[in-house]
Amino acid sequence: MSLSTLLIRSLRHRFRALEPWICNSCARATQASSRRGILRPARRSLNTTSEPRQSAAPTMERLREPFKEKNRTTMYYVFSAILGTVALSYGSVPMYKMICQTTGWGGQPIKSPSHGSADADPSTRLTPVTSSPRLRITFSGYVSDVLPWKFVPQQREVRVLPGETALAFYRATNTSDEDIIGVATYSVTPGQVAPYFSKIQCFCFEEQRLNAHETVDMPVFFYIDPDFVNDVNMKGIETITLNYTFFKARYDKDGHLTPVPMSQ
Repeated sequence: MSLSTLLIRSLRHRFRALEPWICNSCARATQASSRRGILRPARRSLNTTSEPRQSAAPTMERLREPFKEKNRTTMYYVFSAILGTVALSYGSVPMYKMICQTTGWGGQPIKSPSHGSADADPSTRLTPVTSSPRLRITFSGYVSDVLPWKFVPQQREVRVLPGETALAFYRATNTSDEDIIGVATYSVTPGQVAPYFSKIQCFCFEEQRLNAHETVDMPVFFYIDPDFVNDVNMKGIETITLNYTFFKARYDKDGHLTPVPMSQ
């Protein structure tokens, strides 16, 4: 054997030693695939989980759903506020009249805890407190826009002692050519004085029917309760304003007297 033949065999042996080991089955499969030209590398799926794929982005319907709910809630609040305002405008005079009858307003002396016992004689409260300075009582009067009346106090002010009675007058004139029913509400300023402002007789919350171009004088008989001087919250109050406002009224189908809306 020649030297060149030995050298070639030695090199082949070395190259075979460097090749990776492959089992006979894999080698035969690889050779068969190579002969058919279908040698394909094995592939592994990247998705190792069995969970279904989720949509990439939410739909427009899902995005709008929270805003629909918010708008619906806002609409309910708005409608509730409108209905409450309408109900209050129509029920203000009946509610005031009910309060008036319950507490003794509208011609009866007020008997409340601040005025002593509810069973006591109200005349016992009519004792002027001479040690107190006189209070300045002023008067004002207004009418609603739909009531064609002229309504003014007959005096600008009176000065009374706590526990002393006083009489004042308002004058109302129907300036229209038809008979009209009016109802008056009242308020006292400052508001904290209201529990001590007692009306023995007045025209508030009662039906006042004036014929066309008729003029009437309406009296208010009142006093300031003597407990006014013992309340520390009344310190410094020297002027009290009694205000009356007249509204046009009419009877509804149930026979109840209700105010006419301001827009009519």
